[in-house]
Amino acid sequence: MDNQQILEIFIGRGMVDKYLSQDITSSMEASGKTMAETLTDFEVITNKDELWAVVASELSAELVDIADFTPAPQLLQLVPAGTARLHGCLPIGYGAEGLHVVLSDPLNPQAVEDLQFALGQTIILAVAPSHLVEEKIDECYGGAEAINGMLEDMAVQTKPDGTEDLNSEVNAAPIIRFVDLVLFQAIKEKASDIHFEPFENDFKIRYRVDGSLFELAPPPAHLSKAIISRVKVMSNMNIAETRIPQDGRIVKQIGDRQVDMRVSSLPTQYGESVVLRVLDRSSVNLDMEAVGLPPAIYEYVNETILKPNGIFVVTGPTGAGKTTTLYAALRKINTIDHKLLTAEDPVEYDIDGIIQVPVNESIGLDFARVLRAFLRQDPDRILVGEIRDKETAQIAIQASLTGHLVLSTLHTNDAPGAVTRLVDMGVEPFLVAASLEGVLAQRLVRTICSSCRSPYDPNEAILTQLGVSPHELGDKEFYTGRGCDVCGGSGYKGRQGLFELLDITEPIGELITDRAPTVVLKQKAIELGMRTLREDGLANIYNGKTTIEEVLKYT
Repeated sequence: MDNQQILEIFIGRGMVDKYLSQDITSSMEASGKTMAETLTDFEVITNKDELWAVVASELSAELVDIADFTPAPQLLQLVPAGTARLHGCLPIGYGAEGLHVVLSDPLNPQAVEDLQFALGQTIILAVAPSHLVEEKIDECYGGAEAINGMLEDMAVQTKPDGTEDLNSEVNAAPIIRFVDLVLFQAIKEKASDIHFEPFENDFKIRYRVDGSLFELAPPPAHLSKAIISRVKVMSNMNIAETRIPQDGRIVKQIGDRQVDMRVSSLPTQYGESVVLRVLDRSSVNLDMEAVGLPPAIYEYVNETILKPNGIFVVTGPTGAGKTTTLYAALRKINTIDHKLLTAEDPVEYDIDGIIQVPVNESIGLDFARVLRAFLRQDPDRILVGEIRDKETAQIAIQASLTGHLVLSTLHTNDAPGAVTRLVDMGVEPFLVAASLEGVLAQRLVRTICSSCRSPYDPNEAILTQLGVSPHELGDKEFYTGRGCDVCGGSGYKGRQGLFELLDITEPIGELITDRAPTVVLKQKAIELGMRTLREDGLANIYNGKTTIEEVLKYT
């Protein structure tokens, strides 16, 4: 539902003036809160539910409570799943006067008219909170069935010969509703990324959950341009430009929360491929206790982030949870007596009390330039999103040697590899040894679904790949997930981290200064007690938390 429409209702009723409306809009953009929460914060209404009473009064409609309401099967049959999803409609009653419905967007004047035409019924509109309407539609009609029903509607309503004007197709209700439904379904499944991919003869839509890709029912291939253009419109990209990559951002109300999506388009042989990275703060717990660090590493990180100076690096591939770990560390030290600054590309999560700067290389605002400016801002702790080049690395080391704690990330396979990467960038080894406090390497592996977990005996071949002899195992049990409704048949539900910590002690520092290769550093660290990613993976296999296949895949 359009927040501007809601504000206009409150302005029209004299509850909000022009200046207050600007403050409310700015506050929403900064905080990520819903309109109802923001109006409550500004004391325009006393609680979130009062907003819907105002909307109902404006529409001369009844305000209904559907929190504990489930429509009868006969009532649901009056509105097909595709139509319910297409128009965001839930039937709540039927009588001589017509069909009573609630809509996810009651302020859309066209929706009632479209429903009356589609159903051949007189529609009587009632009002309920939008997030409850969407939840009930999802509960009553399901996700995949609704998408399939909507695809059938779209196949009938659109022309495959390309004769329709692209602009009118992009703004057509079926396309808008279909894209909204795909986003809703993917976010409901806690997807981290959503992929729209055109090929020669088909158009795939996939989303990544717990690191694995799942495919949705594909829409007709001739709708690929309209669907991708709709996503580009939502993310403020130029839909006329299809020859160069573009970046954008979507902030969308999904249920009762705002979800931030980072959007990237890429020209391909058969059209533009678009990927959305979902930044849903409600699904990420930014607390150190929730990161899942082993006790010894948890204590080490807590001590390190309280040090007055030095560099602490988290390494791993894209999507390994590095940023989440560093945000959790920042949250831990985000107190009134610490000045915290971050340089990120882009800013993924807004945290109150921390000054966050988005890097923009197109205007010359790169990590090195931001980091130089930071040193004039009297910070105590600095987060650099990524050390990518020699200049950034040198300024980070300079910052650490002049009394600042610097947190950052690197893309390396293991913890000792981070040292080699910094030296390869051109940083003097003695400076690395003097400034680096520790390196944490991490991976995310899927955890076995607790509802269908069962023991099994792995064959010798897979144990050999793991580097374990069957004779060493003794009575250790291995587990796997059989697949059930809870985990969607995958056998996995959720993810957890595997960790490897390199503490830069004096013996390690001497090896760094002597330009020792990564292998030597790793051997020495293991001698001094470092547990490798593979060893941490083995511990989680023996604990029944993950499978051999997952550990082999990521370590």
